[in-house]
Amino acid sequence: MDKPRSRIITYGDVIDDVVAIPVGPIRDDTDTPSSIHSRPGGSAANTAAWLGSLGAQATFVGSVSTEDVTRHSQLLAAVGASAVLHGSAELPTGTIVVIVDGQRRAMLTERGANTLLSPDWVTDALLADSRVLHITGHALLNDAGAPGIASLIERARAAGVTVSVAPGSAGFIADYGVERFLAAMAGAEILFPSLDEGRLLTGLDSPDEVVAALGFGTVVLTRGSAGVTVLHEGITTAVPAIEVPVVDPTGAGDAFCAAYLEAWVRTGDPVRSAMAGALVASRAVGVIGGRPRP
Repeated sequence: MDKPRSRIITYGDVIDDVVAIPVGPIRDDTDTPSSIHSRPGGSAANTAAWLGSLGAQATFVGSVSTEDVTRHSQLLAAVGASAVLHGSAELPTGTIVVIVDGQRRAMLTERGANTLLSPDWVTDALLADSRVLHITGHALLNDAGAPGIASLIERARAAGVTVSVAPGSAGFIADYGVERFLAAMAGAEILFPSLDEGRLLTGLDSPDEVVAALGFGTVVLTRGSAGVTVLHEGITTAVPAIEVPVVDPTGAGDAFCAAYLEAWVRTGDPVRSAMAGALVASRAVGVIGGRPRP
C-alpha cells in the first residue's frame, strides 16, 4: 500500500520585513521613538515556516534576488521547512515596512522578485508527492496572473491535491476586483478569509451570512479576538479565539493557516483544525515578526 501523502506546498510571497512598533502616536515631521526589527516574512513563506515548526512536511515555492537564495533557504530550514527558491539577478527580494499599532498594522510594500513567481515552479513531480497546495492571493499579481493560477489549481486537483487559499488582504482584493479574484480561485476547496475580506467578497455583514455566500466547500473565517467561523458541508461552527496579550499581530493569520492545515492533514476534521489554528495563532501574536523563532 502506498504511504499517504502529507506534504503541504505553500506558493506565494517571501519578504524581508522591517517591523516598526512606535511607543506612542506617530508624530509628523519629527522623531517617534520605536522598536524596529528586521524579520523574514511573506505570507506563503511564513505559513511554510509555521508548518515546519509544527513538524509538518512543508515546501515553500517562491522567488528572491539571486544573492538571497541561500539566506532564505537557510531561514526556512532552521524551522523545519524546505524551499524551492528561484533567484533573480535583476530584482531585489521583496520588502515590507510594517508599522504596528496594537492589533492593527500599516504595510508599505515593494514586491520585488515576487513578481516573477511562476506556477510552473510547482512541478507535477512535487504535486505528486503532496497532500495540500496552499496559495496566497498576491500570487495573482505576477506575470502568469489569473490564467496561471487557474492552471495550477487544475493541475493540483488532477493530481489529487487539495487546494487552499488565503486571500491576502481586503485592500488587495478591492484593487484586484472581487469578481476577478473569485473567478481566479474557483476550484479551490478551502478558503481562509478574514472577516473584512469575507465582507468585501460577499457584500454581506454577519459571519454566518458571509461563509454561506462564498461558495467554497470549506470556509474558515477568521475574526480576530472574536474567534473563527467554520463552514463545512453546510454546517457552521463557531470556534473561540484564545485571548493573550498582543505584541505583534504580523503573521498570525499565516500561523493559523499552518496549524489548521497540519491538523487537517492528520485528522480531516475542520473544527478540530480550526481549534489548532487558534492555539498557534495565539502563540504567533506574542512574537515580533511573522514566523516562529528557530
